[in-house]
Amino acid sequence: MQPNMPDKPHLALQQLLKHQRAAFQMNPMPSADQRKRHLRQLAAALKAFRHRLAEAIDADFNGRSRDETLLAEIFPSLEGIRDAADLVNRWMRPDRRRVGIIFQPAQARVLYQPLGVVGVISPWNYPVYLTIGPLTGALAAGNRVMIKASEYTPNTTQTLREMLAGVFADDHVSVVTGDADVAAAFSRLDFDHLLFTGSTAVGRHVMRAAADNLTPVTLELGGKSPAMVAPDYPIDTAAERIAFGKCFNAGQTCIAPDYLLCPENRLDAFVEAFSAAVTRLYPTMAANPDYTAIVNQRQFNRLSGCLTDAREKGGRLVEINPSAEAFSDTGKMPVWLVLEPTGDMTVMQEEIFGPILPMVSYRRVAEAIDYVNGRPRPLALYYFDENRKRTQRVLDQTRSGGVCINDTLAHVAQDDLPFGGIGQSGMGAYHGRAGFLTFSKARPVFSRGRLNSTRLAWPPYGRRIHSWLYRFLLR
Repeated sequence: MQPNMPDKPHLALQQLLKHQRAAFQMNPMPSADQRKRHLRQLAAALKAFRHRLAEAIDADFNGRSRDETLLAEIFPSLEGIRDAADLVNRWMRPDRRRVGIIFQPAQARVLYQPLGVVGVISPWNYPVYLTIGPLTGALAAGNRVMIKASEYTPNTTQTLREMLAGVFADDHVSVVTGDADVAAAFSRLDFDHLLFTGSTAVGRHVMRAAADNLTPVTLELGGKSPAMVAPDYPIDTAAERIAFGKCFNAGQTCIAPDYLLCPENRLDAFVEAFSAAVTRLYPTMAANPDYTAIVNQRQFNRLSGCLTDAREKGGRLVEINPSAEAFSDTGKMPVWLVLEPTGDMTVMQEEIFGPILPMVSYRRVAEAIDYVNGRPRPLALYYFDENRKRTQRVLDQTRSGGVCINDTLAHVAQDDLPFGGIGQSGMGAYHGRAGFLTFSKARPVFSRGRLNSTRLAWPPYGRRIHSWLYRFLLR
């Protein structure tokens, strides 16, 4: 039975945390077999609920592509669960470490132990994948988990609650619901670790709340992830791959290409190629089930305001609407390009999170690198180039949470790669072994037998052994 929050959510949340912590103390080091069983039960439940979850997300978005849900949420979640179940034995294995020569004979090792109770605050844009991913890492590490799911996707949250309640007791995995007050109370709980996925602004509040308990946090935020096209990269290929990354989930993706850096002399060619690529992907939009709607009116109004702001500040806007459809009352939005935006436009100051792509021209690659480095570090960077030396230069001279070379979005689906931000795009990482490590305590253990050679260095000091030892250590 998963809890609903009463008028004073902090009391119910504290009681649930106490309940989970007591259960953890009864089994503080689940075996590999137990963890694999939990993961396989989770995978089986996700497979059984996949259609219901797709329907729930479609209802929450008032139009979300079923295939996008399967491709972006169900399949990668299942892949991550299966990988964790297959590899958890190896991840749990203690690491032997080197012992300094003056401490011999002895043993040093690192044990990977569960932290206890992990809190997960998941967002609305990928409500399944960004819940199941952290849950997978936390279960692989042997923890109990409390999840605060987004109030903006209520149908999905309810379906997730039902799915997880059918697999786990509420002292093992529990989903709580509620508005911003519940989320605030949730972030103030004395978790052993807290993972938050969402905006940078809210992430600051979460970190402040967690700081009162010295709760370690993993923040998966976002920011303005650039796509950069090299001067001689095939423009049609770049446009097609960037169009897919920008239009997927109607741009409501934390790692979506947020703006484009394009060679000045290829700007018009890119506009043409990008428009053609979008048209191939979505010949129609308003009534096309492949093209996802904006999640709610608040987000739609925000995006419309970004376009109005750009237009009023002299921006050149290009609408990509292949069938010249009317979008009123559909909740959907055509794709827009904003050419040569100015720095004071909202589209260049805030994460867009929608089907709008500002295009900034550059003359030299060094200029594009400086442009990226002059802004907060992004969650992703997309670079299109076949020149290895130039590609390595971009990798060496920029910083971002992750990088995709000659593609978009695909890096996040590689479960063996850590996923996380840097600077204002977040801190910490998870996915695969990185998630196991995030939700584990790497506990160093030093062991001696009966023989203790170090006692030769004990006081009284000034003996000959000390002179010999100091000469040896300073060699």
